[in-house]
Amino acid sequence: MTYAPFNLAGKVCVITGGNKGIGLGMAEALAASNADVVIWGRKTDDNAAALKKLEGLGTGKAAAKQVDVAEEDQIVKAMAETEEEFGRIDTCIANAGVGRGATNFHEMTLETWQYNQRINSEGAFITLREAAKSMVARAKAGDPGGSLVGTASLAALSGAARNQAYGHTKGGLIAMMNAIAVEYGRYQIRANSVLPGWIATDMTDGAQDSDVFNSKVISRVPVRRWGQPEDFGGIAVYLASDASSFHSGDTLLIDGAYQKF
Repeated sequence: MTYAPFNLAGKVCVITGGNKGIGLGMAEALAASNADVVIWGRKTDDNAAALKKLEGLGTGKAAAKQVDVAEEDQIVKAMAETEEEFGRIDTCIANAGVGRGATNFHEMTLETWQYNQRINSEGAFITLREAAKSMVARAKAGDPGGSLVGTASLAALSGAARNQAYGHTKGGLIAMMNAIAVEYGRYQIRANSVLPGWIATDMTDGAQDSDVFNSKVISRVPVRRWGQPEDFGGIAVYLASDASSFHSGDTLLIDGAYQKF
């Protein structure tokens, strides 16, 4: 019997913030593994460019939806439309996020704190809640299973100076994923957190061009480089596949061993 757990044909995967960076790296790998992939993003031009990259990578379908995860009604509508159009939701990756810091903690504004929370915490909560709702209904109809994934951050584990507003949202996301894993295991729904380290995306543009940052920080990454969006393709495919059916409530650190050094 052929063992092919990473052929995702017939599985439908939703990725928020899927038009760039880590989200797009995940989406490309999922599409290449024959999944039906639906990316959500705020900007139509970025969505269109990402969709062009996804089309033809595998045997599945690809679609893009304009969604602002800061708006509950948009999330609810998009999830319902996705389920109606594709018939099911097998994997949902809450990946959309922002990283607004401050000059220092004692001068950080409540607006900065709430901005991070609105996107990173509340947006992820509503997205995963709506996906779980769909998966539970499917399980009760006799078709259990599903994978919920939250993109957290290394900042949830290590002290991110001047970025407390960001770090607290990612630590909270991990706690939420762990609780989902416990509550929904009875439906064969698993929940895991993916924690990126220093990754070359739009969010880290300034640091990438800094000689000081590269010499002081990136030089300490044991694999001696910045992470790339495509480094998240494999973990996305694994978590969407049946190979991870007993893997739940975990935090998966993708950082080139930076945290261990």
